[in-house]
Amino acid sequence: MARAETVEAPELARPGQRRAAGGGPSRAAVAGIAAAALALGVSELLAGLVSAAPSLVLAVGARVVDAVPAPVKNFAIAVFGTADKKALLVGIVVLSVAAGAALGVAARRRFALGVAGFAAFALLGAWAATREIQSSALLGAASAVVSATAGVGALRLLLGAATAADTAPRSGTGGGRRAFLRLAGIAATAAVASAVVGRSLVQRTAVVGTRAGLVMPPPARVLPPPPETATLDVEGLTPLFTPNADFYRIDTALSVPRVDVATWRLKVGGMVDRPFELSYDELQALGVVEVDVTIACVSNEVGGGLIGNARWLGVPLAAVLERAGVQDGASQVVGRSVDGWTAGFPTELALDGRNAVVAVGMNGEPLPLEHGFPARLVVPGVYGYVSATKWLAEIELTTWEAFDGYWVPRGWAKEGPIKTQSRIDVPRAGAAVAAGRQPIAGVAWAQHRGVEAVEVQVDDGAWEPARMAEELDVDVWRQWVLEWDATPGPHVLRVRATDADGATQTEQRAPVAPDGASGWHTVHVNVT
Repeated sequence: MARAETVEAPELARPGQRRAAGGGPSRAAVAGIAAAALALGVSELLAGLVSAAPSLVLAVGARVVDAVPAPVKNFAIAVFGTADKKALLVGIVVLSVAAGAALGVAARRRFALGVAGFAAFALLGAWAATREIQSSALLGAASAVVSATAGVGALRLLLGAATAADTAPRSGTGGGRRAFLRLAGIAATAAVASAVVGRSLVQRTAVVGTRAGLVMPPPARVLPPPPETATLDVEGLTPLFTPNADFYRIDTALSVPRVDVATWRLKVGGMVDRPFELSYDELQALGVVEVDVTIACVSNEVGGGLIGNARWLGVPLAAVLERAGVQDGASQVVGRSVDGWTAGFPTELALDGRNAVVAVGMNGEPLPLEHGFPARLVVPGVYGYVSATKWLAEIELTTWEAFDGYWVPRGWAKEGPIKTQSRIDVPRAGAAVAAGRQPIAGVAWAQHRGVEAVEVQVDDGAWEPARMAEELDVDVWRQWVLEWDATPGPHVLRVRATDADGATQTEQRAPVAPDGASGWHTVHVNVT
C-alpha cells in the first residue's frame, strides 16, 4: 500500500496582521460576498424562527421607501410597476453583497476593517428595526448582532482558506483551492437555505389558515349580477371586474402584514363624542353591504394599469362615524395601518352619500392579505394615496390643518380627486393589425361623476363617438368600443372621455406627481 504524502499546511495570517493575508484580492472578495450573504440569510432565518423579530432586509428597505424622494419613487413605479418592491429588495441584497466584497478585500489587509464593516451593518439593521411597529426593537438588535457575528466568523474562516489556496500552487497541489471553493460553496448554500427557510416560516402563519376559514356575512344590501349590457364582447378588452390575482398593488409595505383577526381591533377616535374599538366580528355586526367601486393609484401613467374594479363587501364608513359622533370642526378622516402608514381625506367624502366603506371582502372572498386583510378603506372618487388605507388599525377624526398623510410631506397634493381618464386596450401599442373592420376598445373612468361619452381619433381625423357599455355605477369604469375600417399602413389612435359634469379630459400632458397624470392615451399601430 502506497504511503500517503504529507503536505505541510500553510501558516494562516492572524487577524489584525498588516501584511496581506486571506489570499489574493479576488478570493478575498469572494470570501466577503459569501460572508455577507450568510449574514443576510441568518437574519432572515431568525425573522422566521422568532415571530417578533423583524427581517433586517425589509426593515432597511422600509427606511429607504420612507426616505426616497417622490421623483425616484415615480421612476421606480414607471420602470418596475407592481414589481417595484422586489426590485428594491434585490437592490439591497446586491448592494449588501457588493459591500461584502469590499469588506473582504479590506479585511485581507487588516481583519479589523472587516469586523468594523459588519458592525456598521449591524448598527444600520438595528436602527432600522427600531422603526418597525410590528416587531420588537430589542429582538431586532439581537438579530443584527447574531447575523453580523455569523458574517464575521464566516469571513475569518474563508480568508484563512483563501490564504491556504494561494500557497497551494507552490506546494504542487490544488487542495487549497478546492478547500476554499468548498468552504465558500457551503457558506453560500447555507445563506440561501437560511433565507428561503426564514421567508417560508414568515409566510406560513396562522393568519393564512384563519383567512381561508372565514365565512363572509350575508350583506344587508345585495347587488344584482351586472347586466350583460354592462360588458362588451371584445377580445383583449379589460374585464368589468378585475380578478383579485390580477388587481394592482402599490403600497409601502415591503412585506405584507399578517394580522390575526382574533386579536385585531379597529380603533375609532379623535374628534368624536364616543370613541370605541371594534373586533372583526363586531365590525361586521354593524351591517355589511356590497358596493362596486373602481380604485386607482395616483402613480398610474396615462394608459397605465394601476387601476382596477371590484365588488367590495364592507361596512359603510358613514355608519362607523355616526356611531362615534363626529364633532364640529372635524374636517379630516385619517386612516392608520398596522404598519404605521397613514392617509387622510375630507370628512365630507365619508358622509356625502358615496359608497365609502370599511371593506372586509373583495370579489366574493375575504380581503386577500396583500389587499389589506382583515380590513381596509375604500373611498370612491379619490386616489388611493389619500384614502385607501390597507391593514386598517385606526380611524381618527381631526382637522384638515392638523395632520398630513404619509405622502403629503413627500411632495404629493393633500387632496387627490381622480381625474377623468380613458385607455385603449385593443389594439395594443405596436400591434400588427389586419386590414379591414377592427375594434378599437378600452375603458374610461371618472369615479363619483360617471363617464358620459368617449371619443376616438384615428391619425388626425375627426373625433368619432364610441359605443359604450351600460353604466354599472358612477363609481365604476365603463367599457367602450369603436368599429374601425383599418387601412394598410402606420396609424395613430387616440382616445378621450367626457364626464357627467361635461368636462372633457385635457390633451395637456402632466406627470403623475403631484396629483395624477393627465393627457390623451395614444397608441401607434401598423395595419397590414
